[in-house]
Amino acid sequence: MLSVPVLKLKEALIRDGILKQEELVQYEAEAVRLGQDLSDVLLSRSLVTQIYLNELSAGFYGVPAANLLLRKIDPAVVKLLPEEIAREKRAIVFNKLESGELEVAIQDPNNLQTIEYLSRFLNIKLKIYLASADDLNKGFNFYGAEQAQDFKKIIEENINLSLKTKLADSVSEAALELPIVALVDNLVSYALSSRASDIHIEALEEEVLVRFRVDGILNEIIRIPKLVHPAVIARIKLLAALKLDEHTRPQDGRFRYKIASEAVDIRVAIMPTFYGEKMVLRLLNDSARPLSLEELGFLEDHVKLINESLKKTYGMVLMTGPTGSGKTTTIYSLISILNKPGVNIVTIEDPIEYDMKYVNQTQINPDSGITFASGLREFLRQDPNIIMVGEIRDGDTAKIAAQASLTGHLLLSTVHTNDASTAVPRLIDLGLENFFVANVLSMVEAQRLVRRICPECIATFTPEASMVDILKKQLKLSNLPEIIPKIFYKGAGCAACNKTGYKGRIGIFEILVVDEEVRREIISPNFQLEDLRVILKKHGMITIFEDGLRKVERGMTTLEEVLRAISI
Repeated sequence: MLSVPVLKLKEALIRDGILKQEELVQYEAEAVRLGQDLSDVLLSRSLVTQIYLNELSAGFYGVPAANLLLRKIDPAVVKLLPEEIAREKRAIVFNKLESGELEVAIQDPNNLQTIEYLSRFLNIKLKIYLASADDLNKGFNFYGAEQAQDFKKIIEENINLSLKTKLADSVSEAALELPIVALVDNLVSYALSSRASDIHIEALEEEVLVRFRVDGILNEIIRIPKLVHPAVIARIKLLAALKLDEHTRPQDGRFRYKIASEAVDIRVAIMPTFYGEKMVLRLLNDSARPLSLEELGFLEDHVKLINESLKKTYGMVLMTGPTGSGKTTTIYSLISILNKPGVNIVTIEDPIEYDMKYVNQTQINPDSGITFASGLREFLRQDPNIIMVGEIRDGDTAKIAAQASLTGHLLLSTVHTNDASTAVPRLIDLGLENFFVANVLSMVEAQRLVRRICPECIATFTPEASMVDILKKQLKLSNLPEIIPKIFYKGAGCAACNKTGYKGRIGIFEILVVDEEVRREIISPNFQLEDLRVILKKHGMITIFEDGLRKVERGMTTLEEVLRAISI
């Protein structure tokens, strides 16, 4: 979307009482330092909403904002404009008026040449709106079902072509064959268009299974002949600068893939299995800005607790949860909040997933002697204010992290536990004494990811008796009052969500704040986890399950998603 000129944006922020002049100067300087637009900084700090910026830009350019996220769209109307033209012209036809006039959202409504082209192509009068990036993405999703068929057809054509064409004798030469290059390119393009976070290429006994992880769920996409497998693996190894002749050891690498004007970093992990090498490609959006706490799914009370903990200049802030629960995304967002000119931030990660400006990031490399523990030890000589350790997984790392937290450093890290309170005995198991844990620990946040109900097809429904029984049982197990939501929500399934009823993910959370009573319990010679949980319940700590129910009641997710997440 065309952004409003900075001068006009600043005038509006002052006029609307969003920022004072001195605050505006501060955030403008931060935007310059981070190399981001002022609007992106304000969004990541939850100071403005995307809708506010859309309306502001629309007013400046003299056209209404489309705000397609708030509208119901007829897929048939969208498809009046073919997808290739819609993407090329950055335009979405979203409504047909009774007069026959078409409403069109365009990224650049000042481009008269584009408007004239669309008017001639559609052969009808147009009413122009300003389209945001979210508007365009929502519109493009309506092409999804046909696009899936097209991609599958192209992939199958390339597979057939590769089978008909005798591949080169060596895998290095086969990786350069046009059918194999096209096959890999189309798999990646299809994954990106499907909003996949991962591509799994798995060797079976007689064929190769390709699956995409979308919104946390693995879906089978296609099966390809085993004969093509070595060339496909070699092609991706070539892109990721990995050893083509190594088939018995794990390998890790990454490469950048460009689609249109967007660059995506792809992290590659290869593991030998019984039937051949398995490859997982993690798709990382290089242009994505750090999300605000609200965008991650934190509600008002949790945002307040986190902001209070981040104001401290020392102590340990931990993120917990299973693999794939979004801990890394959350910790990057916290680092973004803390990333200010007056602090020195250092990280030791495995691997570095996102490049953050003015943050000194190091990736562990055991072959070179860089582990979490050794890297952390060295960073303490670098005069840091804030330290991020990717994971506390052994006693040495735990002890050095705890010492750093006691000596004037704010330390952020992750541990693998099922909930926030279990992080305390986990640190004790790693060799920290109780009094040490009590004095260094500031906050523990635990999380899971749930799929968000598609806003396009959300509807209320009456749950079946079996679902209510399951909820009652879970409430009883969690020692919670038997309060059943009056209204349940679900997604009916539409073109925008590929008939799943879900689109995107949010977190469900619990936050343990270490106060004096909690410290006394941890230091107690007879410390028991259950006693700690009693104290936290008395203090009103909201558990992951309770936070999930809050989001069920607000129509953000479904009960099935919450129950699935807490059972992981």
